[in-house]
Amino acid sequence: MVFKRRDRRSVLRTLAEVLYPRGGWRRAFEYVKHRLRRLPDTPERISRGLAAGVIAAWSPFYGLHFLIAAALAAIFRGNIISSLLGTFFGNPLTYVPIGVVALKTGHILLGRKPQPEMEHGFGEAFSAAAADLWHNLIAAFTPAHADWHGLGIFYEAVFLPYLVGGIIPGLVSAGVCYVLALPLIRAYQNTRRKRLRSRLQRLEGGAGVGDKPRKRR
Repeated sequence: MVFKRRDRRSVLRTLAEVLYPRGGWRRAFEYVKHRLRRLPDTPERISRGLAAGVIAAWSPFYGLHFLIAAALAAIFRGNIISSLLGTFFGNPLTYVPIGVVALKTGHILLGRKPQPEMEHGFGEAFSAAAADLWHNLIAAFTPAHADWHGLGIFYEAVFLPYLVGGIIPGLVSAGVCYVLALPLIRAYQNTRRKRLRSRLQRLEGGAGVGDKPRKRR
């Protein structure tokens, strides 16, 4: 087919590029910044969408951050595309700090004692919970025995504290991103608008000088 890749990527290469993009994280962040600047919308809507994406990045619903960000952007009348770009706030470089902060905050708000092994191994906890969930799903269609005990422990020890604890730091980081992004996007759009206006004036001036008067028949 016309749109197929010429060089098929292996599964390991795909996972490696998820953890570290081919051009590096700096290039990936530059791409996100470039896309934010070129969005055809008001600075306020773009910034609100960006903040919605940052809030979604603090959610424990991995794999659904895009959907959560788009829903929040629609609720707060933000730009949906910028909300999707805002979810890049959560990436392999920040998932561990986000998880640790969310877990500690959640345990404090819920009045529970944090479990040190969960703080440093919450990634393994999520993987184990996903494996248990998949096993129980298969058990619904096979003679295998479904066991929800492990998922119950995961919900009480990790998921619920993560969900509750991510709200406050998510709102704080989203507010900071909004305050920082709004003047930058507004200034960039104003500068770009002036450049386009001056370029158009130069083109019109050049066309006026080069035009020759038409002869009347």
